[in-house]
Amino acid sequence: MSKNVEAARDGLIAAARAVRSHAHAPYSGFAVGAAVLDEQGRIHAGCNVENASYPQGWCAEASALAVMVAAGGKRVQAMAVCAVADAPVTPCGGCRQKLREFAADDCPVWVADAVELRASHSLGNLLPHSFGPQHLLP
Repeated sequence: MSKNVEAARDGLIAAARAVRSHAHAPYSGFAVGAAVLDEQGRIHAGCNVENASYPQGWCAEASALAVMVAAGGKRVQAMAVCAVADAPVTPCGGCRQKLREFAADDCPVWVADAVELRASHSLGNLLPHSFGPQHLLP
């Protein structure tokens, strides 16, 4: 992990905590915020947005990735996720695969709650032996 990525950790966590307050979670009451650091050093944040038709909502991690792509970002250097629960909350399986589209196995994924950093993982640890773009490119 580069020093620039490590230095961005606190800012990523702060962005994930801040955007969590905007989550639309009227059904579960489970608010999540996420932030990604792109290859240009910019932070992009997103929150979960539930829908009365449950499968139609989207996760905070997917929202943050969409914001990054909309802003012209191409690669994720790091991600932070913020949620409050008894156990640290990591990205769901679908979001791990979405993150894999834009990040390498060594991409740090920091997991925090409203107060502290709870866990640190690499994407490769969260999604071992993953399927990614390199499998489709000649």
